[in-house]
Amino acid sequence: MSTVTQEKDYGHVPVLLHECLDALAIKPDGIYVDGTLGRAGHSLEIVKRLTTGRLIGIDRDETAIAAARERLANYGDRVTLVHSNFDRIGDILADLHIDGADGMLFDLGVSSPQLDDAERGFSYMHDAPLDMRMDRTAYLTAREVVNSWSYEELRRILFAYGEERYAPAIAKRIVQRREQQPIETTLELVDIIKSAMPPQALREKQHPAKRTFQAIRIAGHQLEAKDLSISRGDPFHLLHIAPCVGPFTG
Repeated sequence: MSTVTQEKDYGHVPVLLHECLDALAIKPDGIYVDGTLGRAGHSLEIVKRLTTGRLIGIDRDETAIAAARERLANYGDRVTLVHSNFDRIGDILADLHIDGADGMLFDLGVSSPQLDDAERGFSYMHDAPLDMRMDRTAYLTAREVVNSWSYEELRRILFAYGEERYAPAIAKRIVQRREQQPIETTLELVDIIKSAMPPQALREKQHPAKRTFQAIRIAGHQLEAKDLSISRGDPFHLLHIAPCVGPFTG
Protein backbone atom coordinates (compact mmCIF):
# COMPACT_ATOMS: atom_id res chain seq x y z
CA MET A 1 0.00 0.00 0.00
CA SER A 2 1.28 3.48 -0.83
CA THR A 3 2.57 5.63 2.00
CA VAL A 4 1.69 8.80 0.11
CA THR A 5 -1.09 10.81 1.70
CA GLN A 6 -3.33 12.95 -0.51
CA GLU A 7 -4.72 15.96 1.33
CA LYS A 8 -8.02 16.89 -0.26
CA ASP A 9 -8.18 20.21 1.56
CA TYR A 10 -5.62 21.61 -0.86
CA GLY A 11 -7.41 20.40 -3.98
CA HIS A 12 -4.20 19.63 -5.82
CA VAL A 13 -2.50 16.32 -6.59
CA PRO A 14 1.23 16.77 -7.28
CA VAL A 15 2.30 15.64 -10.72
CA LEU A 16 4.18 12.32 -10.93
CA LEU A 17 4.44 12.20 -7.16
CA HIS A 18 5.38 8.54 -6.79
CA GLU A 19 7.85 8.74 -9.65
CA CYS A 20 9.51 11.81 -8.15
CA LEU A 21 9.84 10.20 -4.73
CA ASP A 22 11.32 7.06 -6.25
CA ALA A 23 13.82 9.05 -8.30
CA LEU A 24 14.91 11.14 -5.31
CA ALA A 25 15.59 7.98 -3.24
CA ILE A 26 15.21 10.04 -0.10
CA LYS A 27 17.64 9.50 2.76
CA PRO A 28 16.35 10.39 6.24
CA ASP A 29 19.39 12.60 6.87
CA GLY A 30 19.61 14.08 3.38
CA ILE A 31 19.37 17.65 2.08
CA TYR A 32 16.67 18.19 -0.56
CA VAL A 33 15.61 21.21 -2.56
CA ASP A 34 12.16 21.78 -4.01
CA GLY A 35 12.93 24.55 -6.48
CA THR A 36 9.27 25.11 -7.39
CA LEU A 37 7.54 24.76 -4.04
CA GLY A 38 4.01 25.65 -5.13
CA ARG A 39 1.44 24.30 -2.68
CA ALA A 40 4.06 21.94 -1.21
CA GLY A 41 2.50 18.71 -2.43
CA HIS A 42 5.86 17.17 -3.30
CA SER A 43 7.62 18.82 -0.36
CA LEU A 44 5.16 17.42 2.16
CA GLU A 45 5.92 13.86 1.10
CA ILE A 46 9.66 14.55 1.04
CA VAL A 47 9.75 16.03 4.52
CA LYS A 48 7.71 13.16 5.96
CA ARG A 49 10.61 10.90 5.05
CA LEU A 50 13.26 13.02 6.78
CA THR A 51 14.49 12.64 10.35
CA THR A 52 17.63 14.72 10.74
CA GLY A 53 17.54 15.87 7.11
CA ARG A 54 16.43 19.21 5.74
CA LEU A 55 14.15 20.46 2.98
CA ILE A 56 14.75 23.80 1.26
CA GLY A 57 11.61 25.04 -0.49
CA ILE A 58 11.93 27.86 -3.03
CA ASP A 59 9.21 29.80 -4.81
CA ARG A 60 8.94 33.29 -6.23
CA ASP A 61 5.20 33.43 -5.55
CA GLU A 62 4.58 34.79 -2.05
CA THR A 63 1.11 33.26 -2.05
CA ALA A 64 2.65 29.84 -2.60
CA ILE A 65 5.15 30.41 0.21
CA ALA A 66 2.35 31.32 2.61
CA ALA A 67 0.30 28.26 1.65
CA ALA A 68 3.33 25.98 1.96
CA ARG A 69 4.24 27.41 5.35
CA GLU A 70 0.79 26.50 6.63
CA ARG A 71 0.85 23.06 5.06
CA LEU A 72 4.31 22.21 6.40
CA ALA A 73 3.80 23.76 9.84
CA ASN A 74 4.17 20.41 11.63
CA TYR A 75 7.63 19.93 10.14
CA GLY A 76 9.10 23.36 10.83
CA ASP A 77 12.37 22.05 12.26
CA ARG A 78 13.14 20.26 8.98
CA VAL A 79 11.97 22.95 6.54
CA THR A 80 13.39 26.24 5.29
CA LEU A 81 11.23 28.26 2.90
CA VAL A 82 12.78 30.91 0.67
CA HIS A 83 10.99 33.54 -1.41
CA SER A 84 13.20 33.60 -4.47
CA ASN A 85 13.77 32.02 -7.88
CA PHE A 86 15.37 28.63 -8.34
CA ASP A 87 18.04 30.11 -10.58
CA ARG A 88 19.59 31.44 -7.35
CA ILE A 89 19.97 27.99 -5.81
CA GLY A 90 23.73 28.36 -5.47
CA ASP A 91 23.44 31.64 -3.56
CA ILE A 92 20.53 30.39 -1.47
CA LEU A 93 22.39 27.29 -0.30
CA ALA A 94 25.52 29.33 0.34
CA ASP A 95 23.54 31.76 2.50
CA LEU A 96 22.24 28.78 4.47
CA HIS A 97 25.80 27.40 4.81
CA ILE A 98 24.88 24.27 2.85
CA ASP A 99 27.56 22.84 0.55
CA GLY A 100 25.30 20.75 -1.69
CA ALA A 101 22.11 18.75 -1.92
CA ASP A 102 21.24 15.06 -2.14
CA GLY A 103 18.35 15.73 -4.49
CA MET A 104 16.47 18.49 -6.28
CA LEU A 105 12.99 18.71 -7.71
CA PHE A 106 11.57 21.12 -10.31
CA ASP A 107 7.94 21.15 -11.45
CA LEU A 108 8.07 23.85 -14.10
CA GLY A 109 5.23 25.99 -15.39
CA VAL A 110 2.25 27.92 -14.10
CA SER A 111 0.42 26.08 -11.33
CA SER A 112 -3.31 25.43 -11.36
CA PRO A 113 -3.95 27.66 -8.31
CA GLN A 114 -2.39 30.57 -10.20
CA LEU A 115 -4.59 29.93 -13.22
CA ASP A 116 -7.66 29.51 -11.04
CA ASP A 117 -7.06 32.81 -9.26
CA ALA A 118 -8.56 35.18 -11.82
CA GLU A 119 -7.01 38.32 -10.36
CA ARG A 120 -3.51 37.03 -11.16
CA GLY A 121 -4.21 37.60 -14.86
CA PHE A 122 -2.68 34.34 -16.10
CA SER A 123 -5.83 32.96 -17.67
CA TYR A 124 -7.41 33.98 -20.96
CA MET A 125 -10.69 32.48 -19.74
CA HIS A 126 -11.39 35.04 -16.98
CA ASP A 127 -11.47 38.82 -17.02
CA ALA A 128 -8.82 40.38 -14.80
CA PRO A 129 -6.17 43.08 -14.81
CA LEU A 130 -3.21 42.23 -17.05
CA ASP A 131 -0.69 41.03 -14.48
CA MET A 132 0.88 37.57 -14.99
CA ARG A 133 3.56 38.09 -12.34
CA MET A 134 4.77 34.95 -10.60
CA ASP A 135 6.41 37.22 -8.03
CA ARG A 136 3.90 39.92 -7.15
CA THR A 137 6.64 42.10 -5.69
CA ALA A 138 8.20 42.43 -9.16
CA TYR A 139 7.38 45.54 -11.14
CA LEU A 140 7.00 44.12 -14.66
CA THR A 141 3.40 43.22 -15.46
CA ALA A 142 1.78 41.99 -18.64
CA ARG A 143 0.12 45.39 -18.85
CA GLU A 144 3.55 47.02 -19.09
CA VAL A 145 4.62 44.61 -21.83
CA VAL A 146 1.45 45.04 -23.88
CA ASN A 147 1.26 48.82 -23.58
CA SER A 148 4.90 49.89 -23.79
CA TRP A 149 6.97 47.39 -25.74
CA SER A 150 7.44 48.21 -29.41
CA TYR A 151 5.79 46.41 -32.31
CA GLU A 152 9.05 44.63 -33.11
CA GLU A 153 9.55 43.50 -29.52
CA LEU A 154 6.01 42.16 -29.33
CA ARG A 155 6.30 40.40 -32.66
CA ARG A 156 9.52 38.74 -31.62
CA ILE A 157 8.31 37.44 -28.28
CA LEU A 158 5.07 36.14 -29.80
CA PHE A 159 7.06 34.19 -32.36
CA ALA A 160 9.97 33.13 -30.13
CA TYR A 161 8.06 32.19 -26.99
CA GLY A 162 4.61 31.40 -28.34
CA GLU A 163 5.42 30.06 -31.81
CA GLU A 164 2.50 32.20 -32.90
CA ARG A 165 2.29 32.18 -36.70
CA TYR A 166 0.10 35.29 -36.65
CA ALA A 167 2.61 37.21 -34.53
CA PRO A 168 3.00 40.17 -36.93
CA ALA A 169 -0.75 40.71 -37.23
CA ILE A 170 -1.36 40.37 -33.48
CA ALA A 171 1.51 42.70 -32.56
CA LYS A 172 0.28 45.25 -35.08
CA ARG A 173 -3.28 45.10 -33.73
CA ILE A 174 -2.04 45.50 -30.13
CA VAL A 175 -0.10 48.63 -31.07
CA GLN A 176 -3.07 50.06 -32.99
CA ARG A 177 -5.49 49.47 -30.10
CA ARG A 178 -3.27 50.94 -27.40
CA GLU A 179 -2.90 54.12 -29.43
CA GLN A 180 -6.60 54.65 -28.78
CA GLN A 181 -6.48 53.73 -25.09
CA PRO A 182 -4.41 51.52 -22.79
CA ILE A 183 -5.12 47.80 -22.78
CA GLU A 184 -6.05 46.96 -19.21
CA THR A 185 -7.60 43.50 -18.91
CA THR A 186 -7.11 39.94 -20.05
CA LEU A 187 -10.35 39.76 -22.02
CA GLU A 188 -9.56 43.04 -23.77
CA LEU A 189 -6.34 41.42 -24.93
CA VAL A 190 -8.19 38.27 -25.97
CA ASP A 191 -10.55 40.32 -28.14
CA ILE A 192 -7.61 42.10 -29.77
CA ILE A 193 -5.89 38.80 -30.51
CA LYS A 194 -9.04 37.33 -32.04
CA SER A 195 -9.58 40.42 -34.18
CA ALA A 196 -6.10 39.99 -35.70
CA MET A 197 -6.56 36.34 -36.68
CA PRO A 198 -8.26 34.92 -39.78
CA PRO A 199 -11.60 33.09 -39.35
CA GLN A 200 -10.08 29.64 -39.86
CA ALA A 201 -7.67 30.19 -36.96
CA LEU A 202 -10.57 31.00 -34.64
CA ARG A 203 -12.11 27.62 -35.42
CA GLU A 204 -9.07 25.65 -34.27
CA LYS A 205 -9.36 23.50 -31.16
CA GLN A 206 -6.72 25.52 -29.30
CA HIS A 207 -7.86 28.82 -27.80
CA PRO A 208 -6.77 31.70 -30.05
CA ALA A 209 -5.08 33.55 -27.18
CA LYS A 210 -3.10 30.61 -25.78
CA ARG A 211 0.16 31.26 -27.63
CA THR A 212 0.14 35.00 -27.05
CA PHE A 213 -0.50 34.68 -23.32
CA GLN A 214 2.25 32.07 -23.09
CA ALA A 215 4.72 34.33 -24.90
CA ILE A 216 4.01 37.38 -22.74
CA ARG A 217 4.24 35.28 -19.59
CA ILE A 218 7.59 33.76 -20.56
CA ALA A 219 9.13 37.04 -21.66
CA GLY A 220 8.09 38.78 -18.48
CA HIS A 221 9.19 35.95 -16.23
CA GLN A 222 12.66 35.69 -17.73
CA LEU A 223 13.25 39.31 -16.87
CA GLU A 224 11.55 39.00 -13.49
CA ALA A 225 13.61 35.95 -12.57
CA LYS A 226 16.82 37.90 -12.88
CA ASP A 227 15.40 40.93 -11.04
CA LEU A 228 16.50 43.14 -13.89
CA SER A 229 15.32 46.63 -14.65
CA ILE A 230 14.84 47.32 -18.35
CA SER A 231 14.37 50.36 -20.45
CA ARG A 232 11.11 50.51 -22.33
CA GLY A 233 12.98 50.77 -25.58
CA ASP A 234 15.26 47.73 -25.55
CA PRO A 235 14.52 44.73 -23.31
CA PHE A 236 15.56 42.19 -25.90
CA HIS A 237 19.23 42.00 -25.06
CA LEU A 238 18.14 40.35 -21.79
CA LEU A 239 15.75 37.76 -23.17
CA HIS A 240 18.30 35.06 -23.92
CA ILE A 241 18.28 34.07 -20.26
CA ALA A 242 16.98 30.58 -19.51
CA PRO A 243 16.65 28.95 -16.10
CA CYS A 244 19.18 26.25 -15.27
CA VAL A 245 17.72 23.05 -13.86
CA GLY A 246 20.83 20.92 -13.87
CA PRO A 247 22.31 19.26 -10.79
CA PHE A 248 23.92 21.45 -8.19
CA THR A 249 27.45 20.43 -7.27
CA GLY A 250 28.29 22.88 -4.55
